[in-house]
Amino acid sequence: MSDAIKHECGIALLRLKKPLSFYKEKYGTAFYAIQKMYLLMEKQHNRGQDGAGLASVKLDMQPGQRYISRARSNKPSPIQDIFSQINGRINQELKEYPELANDMEALKVQMPYLGEVFLGHVRYGTFGKNSIESVHPFLRQNNWMARNLIVAGNFNLTNVKDLFQDLIRLGQHPKEMVDTVTVMEKIGHFLDDEIENLYLHLRDNEGVSKKDATPIICERLDIARILRRASKNWDGGYAMAGMLGHGDAFVMRDPAGIRPAFYFENDEIVVVSSERPVIQTAFNVPFDEIKELDPGKAIIIKKNGNVSFEQINEPLERKACSFERIYFSRGNDASIYQERKQLGKTMMPMILDEINHDLENTVFSYIPNTAEVSYFGMVEGAQDILNQQKQEKILAEKDSLTPEKLQSILSKTIRSEKITIKDAKLRTFITDDDNRDDMVEHVYDVTYGVVKPTDTLVVIDDSIVRGTTLKKSIVKMLDRLNPKKIVVVSSAPQIRYPDCYGIDMAKMDTLIAFNATLELLKENNLYHLIDEVYQKCKAEENLPDAEVTNYVKEIYAPFTDEQIADKISEMLHPDTVKADLKIIFQTVENLHLSCPDNLGDWYFTGNYPTAGGNRVVNRAFMNFVEGKNDRAY
Repeated sequence: MSDAIKHECGIALLRLKKPLSFYKEKYGTAFYAIQKMYLLMEKQHNRGQDGAGLASVKLDMQPGQRYISRARSNKPSPIQDIFSQINGRINQELKEYPELANDMEALKVQMPYLGEVFLGHVRYGTFGKNSIESVHPFLRQNNWMARNLIVAGNFNLTNVKDLFQDLIRLGQHPKEMVDTVTVMEKIGHFLDDEIENLYLHLRDNEGVSKKDATPIICERLDIARILRRASKNWDGGYAMAGMLGHGDAFVMRDPAGIRPAFYFENDEIVVVSSERPVIQTAFNVPFDEIKELDPGKAIIIKKNGNVSFEQINEPLERKACSFERIYFSRGNDASIYQERKQLGKTMMPMILDEINHDLENTVFSYIPNTAEVSYFGMVEGAQDILNQQKQEKILAEKDSLTPEKLQSILSKTIRSEKITIKDAKLRTFITDDDNRDDMVEHVYDVTYGVVKPTDTLVVIDDSIVRGTTLKKSIVKMLDRLNPKKIVVVSSAPQIRYPDCYGIDMAKMDTLIAFNATLELLKENNLYHLIDEVYQKCKAEENLPDAEVTNYVKEIYAPFTDEQIADKISEMLHPDTVKADLKIIFQTVENLHLSCPDNLGDWYFTGNYPTAGGNRVVNRAFMNFVEGKNDRAY
């Protein structure tokens, strides 16, 4: 992807169902779970490289024994850093007490992180926040075991300000108005309330003492009811994971299924993660045994190992994030791999029009690295068309066909090459603006000697957000190969609207499609639409979310997709580039055909899956008009 965008996080929750001695005997190590958590997190490093954290809970510990451990890092390689911390502690303990190695009970008591319930998290530091305090899991501590709450999530809520006010009305004094703290305190409040009610019932109706009440409360805690009460007014996309100090655990998914969550269970473990192939790889289990958590539901794992699935919120129309399929998730998921290939394949009719059906003088390539799979699909589509052309030529010349002519027809192949190379380690350290742009240009390099001056060069990217890297680097480097024309293909549609569910695309004026539309409005004497839309947005600024309309759609209404794409091509064509440049985009219809189960397309269409989305897009537009460089939520 040429425009790097930071996006949603990754979660991993693991619950061991057997005693530690079982894993020592079967797998040769008591640290089986820690090793698996490393794999679960490392295999999701694509979802976050700015911070990582791991927490564990030990079951059935005695008073005075530590039962919660947590490590977090925001260093350059955070996953490696936290596991270096953990391994360092473990090796130090084993060096001092070597006798612990074969004594599972003593090992569990003495060794930090050696528990039965684990929660891991990887994140990108969006909106400039990458302090250690922002790294999950978050811990809400208490001297009563069941009141300890550990949470981590892949989420973003649009109505944090309202939820913050809810906490104040409950009598709380939150330390910060951010969604993570707000969510934790919301769950924590109703956890405290549930425990208090259970204790009063046990005391008043069953005569149970405070000491004896604790294990009964832990057993009777209704996690589903706590989650229903806590998430009642949440608006956003989320896969929220949590552990309680006594050993209960849960993962809850938003009602529209915006953020992903997958799980696997057998008689040894329960595991939940943000991506399916992560579980496949870590535990070597078949694709069809890993299930997707339904929207609005929670998987709840009680301390006794019982697993249940509870409907927490009524499901909305399923709008799972299509960017997961286009770019975010790892491409080794079996279904995502096929969908990305299809995204490339469905672009071929538009590509054919741009190259005048001249496959012989066209070279196909891709922008590294995540567009590689859609490139395979594009080349497959080109090969299908070439085979059709061969068939038609053979049939047309069948009466005069000689072995030489037949060989000439059959020998034609699609010219597919690795043209663009990304120099990942190149740093743009020069401070002078002009020279810095020259260094940015060299972040990408090209393969020389395979493109002729008569060729059209077709390169596919998975999406185009800002277009900055295309203009400043990629197109300039491709032009050095002297093609007559460069066609940049986006396997995603035009990104026209901000995201508010976890992708770092929150501002209108950072989107090249929006900026191109502004230019079209000026050229066609329609710029008055900006003020008209602004006034409509302003008039609904204080309405309830459910009554707000996305008026920003009216900005794009006067123009076709092709007109906007042509303007984008013009704006991203550097003055120094000699070749013609054309940028073409996937259609929303073909996106849905390619990714039929992930129909969340709000960044392309403005059709937000939750009520808060329309408020956010209108606020983002008003911020643009008012010159405010602020988040819209």
